[in-house]
Amino acid sequence: MKKRVCLSFIIVVIILTGCLSSSAEEMKNNPHRETEILMGTVVTLRIYDNDKEYVMEEAFERIRVLEDVMSVNVEGSEIDRINQAAGIEPVEVSDKVFKLIQDGVYYGADTDGIFDITIGPLTSLWQIGSDEARKPSQDELDEVLPLIDYEKIVLDEENQTVFLQEAGMRLDTGGIAKGYIADLLVDLFMEKEVESAIIDLGGDIYVIGENPSGREFTIGIQDPLTTRGQSLGNIQVKDKSIVTSGIYERFIEVDGVEYHHILDPYTGYPIMNELAGVTIISENTIDGDALSTAVFAKGLLDGLEYVEELEGVDAIFVTRDNEVYISSGITGQFELTNDAFNIIGN
Repeated sequence: MKKRVCLSFIIVVIILTGCLSSSAEEMKNNPHRETEILMGTVVTLRIYDNDKEYVMEEAFERIRVLEDVMSVNVEGSEIDRINQAAGIEPVEVSDKVFKLIQDGVYYGADTDGIFDITIGPLTSLWQIGSDEARKPSQDELDEVLPLIDYEKIVLDEENQTVFLQEAGMRLDTGGIAKGYIADLLVDLFMEKEVESAIIDLGGDIYVIGENPSGREFTIGIQDPLTTRGQSLGNIQVKDKSIVTSGIYERFIEVDGVEYHHILDPYTGYPIMNELAGVTIISENTIDGDALSTAVFAKGLLDGLEYVEELEGVDAIFVTRDNEVYISSGITGQFELTNDAFNIIGN
């Protein structure tokens, strides 16, 4: 969870139609809504239940507490302590942090290492998204690449400890921490019996229930080739997560070449392929977080094939050539609204 504000690739477009009661009409126009800067990004929560405004305070407090234990940038956090003890000793952690790292290891194995939470030494070199962003030298990259290996994370379930086997290893859970926290907020909202809400953690979105008109929420997917907030289409969803990764989310330009933030743990450089952005629609936000990165890295054909094999997961692919591909599970749910793009395979 880098301390930076990121451009969101997802626009929350709430389109409510039909006859509404006066109470529903009020919530449609004026939901309980709060925004804060947390985890280095813009966090916005919207609750459409009349009597659930009090849940906001508890939700934001939960985010602050989780950030303090999961952020790599907070001195003394559990992730920081694991990194400081790399190659020295195991570190006992809380249930939530242990689960976060377990999930990170799982996705490392499931994606053949293209998603790797030990990528910290590499992201620390590039620092894309911060004022210190730069292009590292090849010698610097060669030095840290051997340290990136999720298989060198030792998890001890009995003692609930995490150990990085080599000195210099460094966890960077920014690729899944927001998604994990979003899922924990969903759990909180379910405990409080919130029936209609949108959780937006800097573009990691989860939609709870239906909108006040009794229909699925309409979520706009932003054009990843522009920073102007233009959407390329809409998707109808309820009780789903929507997460996007793309080339213009964070990048630096060096000698006329743009380097985006999605780094290849094998080469050390940003992944270059035909894709501009990938949006994942899934049951859990942590899955969408990890998969949006991994599927982007796989490229269009391999990424689409991979998604089609996953249960409960769909994707929208946007190429640099303004072509849009969607997985079979959301045929009829996604509507292209931008004439600059062509939809293929729908």
